[in-house]
Amino acid sequence: MQTVTLNNGIEMPVLGFGVYQVGSEETEQAVTAALNAGYRLLDTAAAYGNEAAVGAAIKRSGIPREELFITTKLWIQDAPAEENTKRAFDTSLRNLGLDYVDLYLIHQPFGDYYGQWRAMEQLNKEGRARAIGVSNFAPDRLVDLITNNEIVPAVNQIETHPFKQNLDYQELMKGDGIQIESWGPFAEGRNNLFTNPVLSEIGKAHGKSVAQVVLRWLIQRGVVAIPKSVNPDRMAQNFDVFDFELTPGEMAEIRGLDTGASQFFDHADPNVVRGLSARRLG
Repeated sequence: MQTVTLNNGIEMPVLGFGVYQVGSEETEQAVTAALNAGYRLLDTAAAYGNEAAVGAAIKRSGIPREELFITTKLWIQDAPAEENTKRAFDTSLRNLGLDYVDLYLIHQPFGDYYGQWRAMEQLNKEGRARAIGVSNFAPDRLVDLITNNEIVPAVNQIETHPFKQNLDYQELMKGDGIQIESWGPFAEGRNNLFTNPVLSEIGKAHGKSVAQVVLRWLIQRGVVAIPKSVNPDRMAQNFDVFDFELTPGEMAEIRGLDTGASQFFDHADPNVVRGLSARRLG
């Protein structure tokens, strides 16, 4: 498996398996199939409600812990944020059945994320979170966090796909040693991604699907991707992207699909901020 090196020297697989919106009853089976297909990076979150099922699949797999790269995420915490972050982290570890995670992310850039980050810095120093990072942070909030705290985030997981490519933002992050990671690499099929003529023609030229073209495009850009599927055949297909390479011309064609717009929601929208901030995990 191809890897990227994070800013603290840890190796992270460039392709993983995500379980967003996978029900807890399906998750264990899906993660088991993903591990059997060769995935070693697993991405979950407290807010997904399926950490325990991910942990059960890990335990059942018998794969040595050091061969896996496990990511989970911290949801918005009430004050005192530092104390509650440590409590939430302990809950995630119990759910996963693990002694440590490889990457712990602030899930949303809201609430007292400074307090959350200070607690995460401590978890990192203790070795219980081998790397720490953020998710959904816009450039201004990311730079603010970097400038006013000790540890630079290792990863920023953001919406990234052919219609929202984050090319300039990726360069900014690269300057600070932050790895970009894509959630929603297929835009959940929105904007007719799977029938897009540009992606379809590139796929035909290589004997690959549109999904494989998108993942290969991300990998060649140095973007970590975590596609989701509950279909074992699609999982295997998504993993089969290391035997071809897109040409510079094909990369440029895909670059032309960028609209810069979210296919989901805008974290700068006041209503989105209110809605996410109002949610608390039980």
